[in-house]
Amino acid sequence: MRLREYNPPRGRTPDGRTPVVPLRYQCQGGCRVCVAHVWFSLFGRPGEDMKGRHSGARIRKPVEYLVAALLTAIALVLVASCSAEELPYPWLSDLNASDAKASGRRLMSLDEGLHLLEQPDDMTQAILVGVHGHGSEGYEWVYPLKTLDTEQTATYFFRWDYNACPGPSADALLRAVGGELEKLPDVQRVRIVGHSYGGVLVSHLVSDWQSATPVEIHTVAAPLAGMGGMGQRCGYAPPERIAGGVTFQQWRTQHHLDGAFKGLDTDPQIVEIAGSKSTELPDTYRTHRLGHNWSISWVADEIVNPAD
Repeated sequence: MRLREYNPPRGRTPDGRTPVVPLRYQCQGGCRVCVAHVWFSLFGRPGEDMKGRHSGARIRKPVEYLVAALLTAIALVLVASCSAEELPYPWLSDLNASDAKASGRRLMSLDEGLHLLEQPDDMTQAILVGVHGHGSEGYEWVYPLKTLDTEQTATYFFRWDYNACPGPSADALLRAVGGELEKLPDVQRVRIVGHSYGGVLVSHLVSDWQSATPVEIHTVAAPLAGMGGMGQRCGYAPPERIAGGVTFQQWRTQHHLDGAFKGLDTDPQIVEIAGSKSTELPDTYRTHRLGHNWSISWVADEIVNPAD
């Protein structure tokens, strides 16, 4: 936030009244600077008393300490509200693959939970959910979400705490999708795509899916065999069975090309699950090395227009 500079009055007015600081004050340098301007207008800057005079020691009245404590609490609330940049809601129609970085920031600015990126209508027959991975900046999802979306699809993005174990977030996703299916009784199928650590999250649904609505679960460049102590820290293990109504597809990047995995002795994507399908991605995509983040775009194209 950059606004025109505004220096609020300090001390008191000539008639002895405390000046009123406008709520819509303007400043330059960001929200926290605005809060600082208001603070100094009321209490003076370091080395000044509350009348704006330089003073070494001054005994303040109890009411002044009370006011100071109250305004300190208000200032802390204001600073906390400044911590996150206000970004427009990432409606799917507004996301732009040619400016994927900016669109990705809008996706990742969402609160944790399942977010609908467009308004469903009477034609909605399918649900699409994208689940990001660890440290995602969101840009890698812009093209895939727009590519996989159709006129009959309600598209969602699931935000979660990737610094935590995936199990609780998987349970939250399962409940959230179930709630959407109750709102959209005409939906005939669900497609859930999880990338990287998000693929580990959605793999929990492979054995836990209970809805009568069939679901496709796609894991893309996902370390399903575990890495980084996931098994010990989170109690994670790959799914051992596939629930009824679930189609499970693994999409694996080439180990030596994937920047997230190539430094490991073994490929954490390799895990055999009875009844699942697996596909190894090629080495290039549109002249780019087909590594970790490009993988979702290749998979989106392949789902829409399969090579076979």
